[in-house]
Amino acid sequence: MPRNTSIARKIKRWASLLLVLIRPSTIRNTAWFVLDYAELKRQCRTQANGGQQFLLYPCLNDRTTFTPVEPTYFFQDTWAARKIFLKKPTEHYDIGSSAKTIGIISQFVPTTMIDIRPIDLHLDGLNFLEGSILAIPAENDSLKSISSLCVVEHIGLGRYGDPIDATGSEKAAKELQRVLAVGGDLYFSVPVDDACKIYFNAHRAFTRDYIISLFDKLTLVDEKYHYGREMLSGYDAGRGFGTGLFHFTKTKACGPR
Repeated sequence: MPRNTSIARKIKRWASLLLVLIRPSTIRNTAWFVLDYAELKRQCRTQANGGQQFLLYPCLNDRTTFTPVEPTYFFQDTWAARKIFLKKPTEHYDIGSSAKTIGIISQFVPTTMIDIRPIDLHLDGLNFLEGSILAIPAENDSLKSISSLCVVEHIGLGRYGDPIDATGSEKAAKELQRVLAVGGDLYFSVPVDDACKIYFNAHRAFTRDYIISLFDKLTLVDEKYHYGREMLSGYDAGRGFGTGLFHFTKTKACGPR
């Protein structure tokens, strides 16, 4: 039985590879690669740099008509960066967002990145603090500028090594409210849909009303919604799955921890 299982797995692996290789785009891109390689070799033979070593490193999927862009991160990260830049806080804290985006933000605002997984790179302006969004290492009402972009929907689903918790998102929202300072700003995003759903183990999605109810201690300043390749000002349940971008502020203190 184990031998048959091993053979079946190998057949499945090779079948998957074959399906990739016979795709029209793969055949076309491979043809371009071969022709371009031959042309470069021909040119190098007639040039002074013809003695360079040639190492094959095929990149077959980059010859596209448009620049590839993942629209969710493009819209949400530029939205948050613009708001932080215009607000000009003396320091900013991020919980769990894209390290690349937070690294860029740290170059115009001193930033502390809080995450359960350490970052092993050093960058001036960026500090790292190990911690969980379920127990943010900060006092009540203490952080004046916070972002958490496409993070809360993952909490409690185990995708990133965190424990399974059916109310992980709700607990994370409560923590963000707790640490936000009075008059401070929270830049927050999560998937939205026509109903609250769990796409296990990728993420959750929420309705607008449910998100607002999660942050009942905060005041909504601004909201935007990304559906497909568009950014809209209003929530539209009829469009189905999208991303909601929310700017909240705090008007009343939580009090001592």
